[in-house]
Amino acid sequence: MTHRILFVCTGNICRSPTAEAVARHWLKMVGLDGEVLVDSAGTQGIHAGEAPDARSQRAAALRGYDLSRLRARKLQDEDFAQFDALYAMDAGHLKVMQRKCPPEYQSKLSLFLSVAPACGRLEVPDPYYGAGEGFDVVLDLCEAGVHGLVDMLRDTR
Repeated sequence: MTHRILFVCTGNICRSPTAEAVARHWLKMVGLDGEVLVDSAGTQGIHAGEAPDARSQRAAALRGYDLSRLRARKLQDEDFAQFDALYAMDAGHLKVMQRKCPPEYQSKLSLFLSVAPACGRLEVPDPYYGAGEGFDVVLDLCEAGVHGLVDMLRDTR
């Protein structure tokens, strides 16, 4: 059975593509890449078609993650039916998703870091307007979230 997972942030150029790339990397490392499909989207379409933010790409590349082939897209109504789990990067994204999501799919929505309680946070902060270290914080949190997700997926096998 294939699991389909979608990571969601605002413009799909910083947090959610980072989570997608980290997930792709680690799912391959643990042999789950054939069982789990991942994608990312933004609650807004302002960056649709664009590559991830150059700062996100640089920070990720330093850790061995490649974001260069990813392109931003807007969350679509059909995503709620097509994905098994939709993970919001922060509470604002979750609220937007909850408003758009049909009632029968609401249980698929959650905060990404809810799968990584040990990290002590529920939200991945937006690094876009901050200093460069914000992109490293995003990577740290995405790695923690993906490791929690991998553990959860292994437990359901």
